[in-house]
Amino acid sequence: METKLPAILLKATFNPLIRTYLMLYVAFFLLISVIGIPFLIIWVCGVGQWWSRHYFEKLSCQITERSLHFTKGILVTVEKTIPLENIQDVTFVEGPLLKYFNLCILKFETAGQSMGQAHDMELIGISEAKQFRSLILSQREKLSNQKNHNSENINDTATLQEINQTLQKIYELLQQKSRID
Repeated sequence: METKLPAILLKATFNPLIRTYLMLYVAFFLLISVIGIPFLIIWVCGVGQWWSRHYFEKLSCQITERSLHFTKGILVTVEKTIPLENIQDVTFVEGPLLKYFNLCILKFETAGQSMGQAHDMELIGISEAKQFRSLILSQREKLSNQKNHNSENINDTATLQEINQTLQKIYELLQQKSRID
């Protein structure tokens, strides 16, 4: 039995400047922490470049007809599939440093999420992020409309069955009455 893979509507591309941003972001936090200053030299001399390059290569995100699937991480890889009907909102975040690198963060708010999961539902550096966000929200709306339409059809079917049963009872009562007369 062959399973049909969902059609990919859009595969995200990521801005290569995310590598520089991530390297500087981590370097900043190493600099402001007293313990991190010795590690800052190691970070800037090569580890940061290796890490940011590999992180960028592992980034993947795609929208299918029913879900959003993304992968990120190096040592700990996060692979997550979020059904579009569970997405409540997609927040677009763009701060001064992000703007400088022409980057933004997309945060995905899902139904029933806990505080610990929120970090796993962020993606940074998607090219054309506003269009990507719009596609997610429009596809979610399309699914919602299909679901409502299907539930209306189910309700219509149930109503028609109930009407049919009532008509059957009326028919039986009329037959009984005509036998008595």
